[in-house]
Amino acid sequence: MRLFFALWPAPGTAAALALWAAKAQRETGGRAARAEAIHLTLAFLGETEDARLSAAIDAARSVRCAPHALPIEQARHWKRQSIVWVGPNETPAPLVALAADLKSALMRAGFAIEARPFEAHVTLIRKARAPRALPPLPVLDWPVDEFLLVRSTLSNEGSSYTILERFPLGA
Repeated sequence: MRLFFALWPAPGTAAALALWAAKAQRETGGRAARAEAIHLTLAFLGETEDARLSAAIDAARSVRCAPHALPIEQARHWKRQSIVWVGPNETPAPLVALAADLKSALMRAGFAIEARPFEAHVTLIRKARAPRALPPLPVLDWPVDEFLLVRSTLSNEGSSYTILERFPLGA
């Protein structure tokens, strides 16, 4: 199984981000994310044996974090990755703590997690060229009151996602 932990926006927020991405895509080309696929990755496990699923769930259950908001304040193009992403100007402290605590719990459980620092971003366009300008972002509300364990299935049409487990915050 190809697994990752993520934040998922409410349907209205996802729809607004998908609409913005469609506008931005006119300037950047590339492939815009479908509304139902929009998310912020907290930790990527990659290919994981079925027998390790319960260890990943147990590790995530040990993480505590207060509910908070994810501001969507900026849109950027990363040339090296050829993506357009949106996210906060500064990652909220509770989100930094959530990502760090989750990473630590997963590493204690024996999972190999990327060493690079967490950067809160939501990828909206892949294979994007550098834009002259991006459209203004809509004002969005993305409350963070849970994180998810998600299975990713790759196909010729792109990735599809199945939510395997939800982890409420503040519990």
